[in-house]
Amino acid sequence: TKNQQQWRVRALEAAVIAEWREELRRMEWDDGRTVSHASYLINLASPDAGLWEKSVDLMRVEIERCEALGIRYLVHHPGAFTSATLEEGLGRIGAAYQRLMKETRGFRTISCLENTAGGGSTIGRRFEELARLRELIVERTGEEGRIGVCFDTCHAHAAGYDMSSLRAAEVTLDELDRACGLAHVRVVHVNDSKGKLGSRLDRHEHIGKGQIGLGGFEAVVNREELRGRPMIMETPKGRTAKGTAWDAINLRRLRKLVKGRGQGIEGSRDRAGTRGRAVRGG
Repeated sequence: TKNQQQWRVRALEAAVIAEWREELRRMEWDDGRTVSHASYLINLASPDAGLWEKSVDLMRVEIERCEALGIRYLVHHPGAFTSATLEEGLGRIGAAYQRLMKETRGFRTISCLENTAGGGSTIGRRFEELARLRELIVERTGEEGRIGVCFDTCHAHAAGYDMSSLRAAEVTLDELDRACGLAHVRVVHVNDSKGKLGSRLDRHEHIGKGQIGLGGFEAVVNREELRGRPMIMETPKGRTAKGTAWDAINLRRLRKLVKGRGQGIEGSRDRAGTRGRAVRGG
């Protein structure tokens, strides 16, 4: 809902909010399927007091903007503990949410903790870390319905969870279910991975053109517990030499994998002209 690489935020104008909400109604997207991604600058796990305060403040703004725009899900990376320990990092995030939930009490926006590729000291490489973090936040805030999980296929494979075949991906989804509960997975990012299994390299690739392959995506788009969840591609953009949009190609590849139900393709454009694409089970 804002520039990802800037701390400063221009306030939303009433006319912009009204226009956005009217467009959602026109497209029949006002049913809670919209998703935003919080700024990459935010690090709720930071041991640096100044950066932690700035991160909490910006995260509150992100939640407030989503609430104003009627965006149901706000995805964000848990953070990095840098010079501290994992336990200290988890505690910092828990403390951040204790404040955030109090300051936004009554909001409908659901924050979704995204699994990460695991580079450096980032939190969320292991599904168990996401589960522990979610439990900690719920324990401190009592807001169980406002904390979910976002599952990213590229991040999972790079983190060491095999997504390279139908069977391997099914096993990975089973592990995710055991650790976090697929009922808590509110958003899915469907991206192939340039990095090999366990490489911890966060580099997205076109569907079926990376290390994951189509079998892994077949497991994801047909998993019953994930039916109806927003599934978003963060794949490379642009066009082929023949002028075909890569988004269209990637969507076709995913739709062909869906069994037994119709598929709808939806696109949305914000005021800045950014286009998002989603694959949605019929």
